[in-house]
This record gives sequence, structure tokens and C-alpha cells, in this order.
Amino acid sequence: MKINIRRILLIVGIPLVLQSCFVAKNYERPEIETEDLYRTDKITTDSTSLGMLSWRELFQDPILERHIDTALANNLDIRIAVQQIFAAEAYLKQGKAGNYPTLGINANVTRQVNSENSQFGSIFSEPIEQYSLSADLSWEADIWGKIRSNKRAFEATYLQTIEAHKAVKTELVAAVASTYYQLLSLDEQLKVTNKTIVTREESLETTKALKEAGMLTEVAVQQTAAQLYNAQVIKIDLENQIKLFENTFSILLAQPPQEVERSLLEEQELTSDLVVGVPYLLLQNRPDVAAAEYGLRNAFELTNVARSSFYPSITLSATAGFQSLQFDNWLDASSLFNTLIGGLAQPVLNGRRIRTQFEVSKAQQEQALLNYKRTLLVAGREVSDALYRYDAASEKIKVREKEFEAYSKATEYSEELLNQGLADYLEVLNAQENSLSTELLLVENKFLKLNSVVNLYQALGGGWQ
Repeated sequence: MKINIRRILLIVGIPLVLQSCFVAKNYERPEIETEDLYRTDKITTDSTSLGMLSWRELFQDPILERHIDTALANNLDIRIAVQQIFAAEAYLKQGKAGNYPTLGINANVTRQVNSENSQFGSIFSEPIEQYSLSADLSWEADIWGKIRSNKRAFEATYLQTIEAHKAVKTELVAAVASTYYQLLSLDEQLKVTNKTIVTREESLETTKALKEAGMLTEVAVQQTAAQLYNAQVIKIDLENQIKLFENTFSILLAQPPQEVERSLLEEQELTSDLVVGVPYLLLQNRPDVAAAEYGLRNAFELTNVARSSFYPSITLSATAGFQSLQFDNWLDASSLFNTLIGGLAQPVLNGRRIRTQFEVSKAQQEQALLNYKRTLLVAGREVSDALYRYDAASEKIKVREKEFEAYSKATEYSEELLNQGLADYLEVLNAQENSLSTELLLVENKFLKLNSVVNLYQALGGGWQ
């Protein structure tokens, strides 16, 4: 028995000597240039960015904060992402147990009746019963790092689901804030339109009075009425959009469509500095970038696993228990038996399955690397887009305010001149129409400025903190 154990240990020990030659490779983050990832006119040298702020610090509206809290607690996409984490955690536990031996217990009772014409039928004419109780233990030596690489692959998948959960939170916070601001913008546009409708109703009465006085024709009356109807149509569209956005907002909060509590657009103020930080921060702060890298790590480790399949597997198995032909002495000391087996298996011909799996793993690893690079490039573009949108919206607000002021004065002056019979009614109608359009666009530009901050916050990876 001693000689057999030594031989088994020798078989298992030889590959241990060769382990240093075939150990699995260690993952290293690929070198990716991030210096010019943003396209901006501002030089960024800050070690922090807007994306590192908690959403509670960015959004100061208490009603919006309550809505975000509700969405984070109830949103179905968030809950789906949590279940994905639980599933990945289960696989992670399985991967950590890969180095442990497997143990199984078997209990069997067999009863065999031989044919009289069989080889043993003439000797054993009576039924043969056998009772067996055994424990089977097996263990595979991780010589080539296969089990270790599998464990690392599971770890990468688990961390990837964590980052995916963060990404869902980032998208959700941005979606809630953006939809909320859109509702405030529509409320303000509806207020402007309602005020315009009242004004145009008054203008219609004035026009009718001027017609009766012989100062205007029926054409002027109908033109003024058409303007009123146009404003009423705008009101209908705005009310419809509000209902649709309320329905969308309710779904974000995992609630049935309902009216949404909200404040006013004029009360919104985002006071945080729009600091974007150095582009390298995207690697650690943006969840989708981090998730893409964990996907690359997973593919890298699975390539290690595929590579290790070219080398022999070393196994050690043992079986021990009780075996007897009589039930009465089944568990006696004389019924004890044991078996110890050391094995080495080297694949030779297997229909090219191992080579194919290795080549597929290498291709998938390259795909993961390209996806990682693409995700980072998209992140840089989104930051750049948000910065330019913010600058454009800020400049347009300044110009729109001047434009609106000019049209308001033009409307006021033309109405005075019309009442005195010194102006054409078309001048009044054009001034009124332009004034309404400009005021609605001004409100839209204020929304775009707020929304660009939300987009920048999301692009920098903010929202999950």
C-alpha cells in the first residue's frame, strides 16, 4: 500500500514542477490614450468632476429629490439589475469553491438473479444481494491555473453586474430629472399660451370694435380670430404633451400613470460648478466604462481557461465505505473497503474542439477589448456634447431674451399705432405671433440648459453615488 501511495504522489507531483512554465497569465489594463478624450475649449486639470457629486448635492428641488428616491427604490430596471447581481454572486461562490474537492455519499442495495443458462447461473442459482455504503472523494490539481482563471472570470462577471447596476441608477436619475424639467418647461409654456389666449381674445374684441368704427375690415377680424385659434391649438398640444410626459414619469417611478407633483421652472437652480475633471476619471467613475473593462477581464480569464485545456489534467480520487453480501454484517469492520486513484489525462485527438474553443476565446477577448475602447470613446463624446449643448443653450437664452424684449415692444407700439389708425393690422399680427413664438422658445432654451447639465452629470458618471 505504501508503494502505491508513493507512485500516486509521484504522478501528481511531476506537473507541479512544471507549473512555473505554464502558469496562467495575469490581467493587465490595456494602455488607452485618454488625454484628448474630451473636445472642449477649457483646459481640464481638476482631480474631481461634477460626476463625483451625489445627486442630492446637484439637485436642490425637494420635490425632485423625493421622486428620485422613489424611483431608486421602486424602478423595475433597478430591481432587475439587483437580481442579476444575485445571480452573478451565486456563480462567484461557485468559482471560489473550485479548488475544493468534491464529496459524494452513495448507498445501494442490489439484488441479482442469474439465468440458469448463463456463465454463473449453474453456480449461483439463488438470488444474490449486495449492500454498499460508500463515500467518493475527488480533487483536481490546478496546475495550469484553469480553476483559478475560472474563479477570476466569475469575479469579473460579478463586478460587471455591480457596475451595470450603477449604470442603471445613473440612467434612471438622469431620466427622472430630465423628464421632471421637461414637465416644468411644458407647464411654463402652457402658462404663456394661456396668457396669450386671454390677450388675443381681447385683441379680437378690439378688432371688431375698430371694424364697426370703420377703421378695419372683416379681413382683420378673421386674421385676429385665426391667431386666437392658433393659440388654442398650441394649448391643446401642450396639455396633451404634459399628460404623456406624466405617464412616462410615472413609469420611471414604477407607478400607474397619474398626475405628477412638481414645482416651477423659475425655481430651478443648479449651483454646482460644471467641473469635468481630467478624462482619466471616466475610467473609474463611469459605470458603463468600468463594466466594459470587467467584460474584457472576463474574456481574458476565459482565454486562460481555454489555453489550459491543451495541458494534462491531474486528478486524485478516493472511495471508501462498507460492502457486504449480508445485511447483518453490512457495517462490520470486516466489510470496510477503500480505493485510491491518481490520474493524468492528456488530450490528443478530440475533433479540434480544444483548438476551436481557444481560437473563439481569443476572438471574444479581442471583441471585448474593442467594446471597451468604443465605450470609452462614446463616453468622451457624450461629455463633449453636453458641454457644447450647455454653452449653446446659455448663449441662446441671452439672445432669446433680447429677441423677446424687442418683439414685446414691437407688439406694444404697433397696437398703440393701430388704435390711432396709424398702423396696418398685419404689423400687429406679425408682432404678436413672433412674440409668442419667441417666448415659447425662450422657455424651451431654459429647459435645454437645465437638461444639458443633467446630460453632463450622466456623461461624467454621476448619479449612482
